[in-house]
Amino acid sequence: MKRLLLVVLAVLAGCSSQPTHVDITQKKRDSATVHTELGAGYFSRGQYAVALQELDAAVKSDPTYAPAYNVRGLVYMTLRENDKAEQNFERALDLSPRDSDINNNYGWFLCQTKREAESIKHFSAAFSNPLYTTPEKAYLNAGICSQRMNDIKGAEKYYREALQIRPGLPQASLGLAGIYFQAGNYSLARRFLSSYMQTGEPTAESLWLGIRIEHAAGGSDAEADYAAQLKNRFPDSREAQDLMDGKFK
Repeated sequence: MKRLLLVVLAVLAGCSSQPTHVDITQKKRDSATVHTELGAGYFSRGQYAVALQELDAAVKSDPTYAPAYNVRGLVYMTLRENDKAEQNFERALDLSPRDSDINNNYGWFLCQTKREAESIKHFSAAFSNPLYTTPEKAYLNAGICSQRMNDIKGAEKYYREALQIRPGLPQASLGLAGIYFQAGNYSLARRFLSSYMQTGEPTAESLWLGIRIEHAAGGSDAEADYAAQLKNRFPDSREAQDLMDGKFK
């Protein structure tokens, strides 16, 4: 009897050491998470081939892990393999339709592939989610894409929403400066360009905008300063050539 009891206890101990379905599922998810994080790291450093290897491993570990498809979509978008990028973004959204990061990234992909009108609904889905920690990104992208399709009122609204959440956001300030310049409101254009210059790195685009604002407003020392910076920093840019040619429109 004692011997039988020992055998039963041994069997039970063996059974308890066997991994459960929950354990196996969690292990797969953990593996997918680690591979996705590694893939994202390689992607951020421009090591795209290694990033894809990690992301493929993530998907193999857990085919239902949406973030892996999201990052893989970003890699393929960067490589301009648009069909693969779209497949991965759509798979990510199938798995997690309310995920704000996925909606924002897919929206940007659509905008970059000249489907701006489609992109807005995904940006809206992103910034409408109260759990999204960086909604200003989606508002900014919505502003850029609205401006590209000449929806100026929409662009202005989205840029201002982005600035409400994150005052001084450089690209939103630059976007508004461009909008107000085109509208002939040079005082507001100056104000938002000044905000951009205080928080963002001068670019050929921003310096050229400053030149045109000051030129349209009647010229000033600021125009000469912007022109000198453009010629010194970006001598080979299209904007510098336009300045040399006097194309201020």
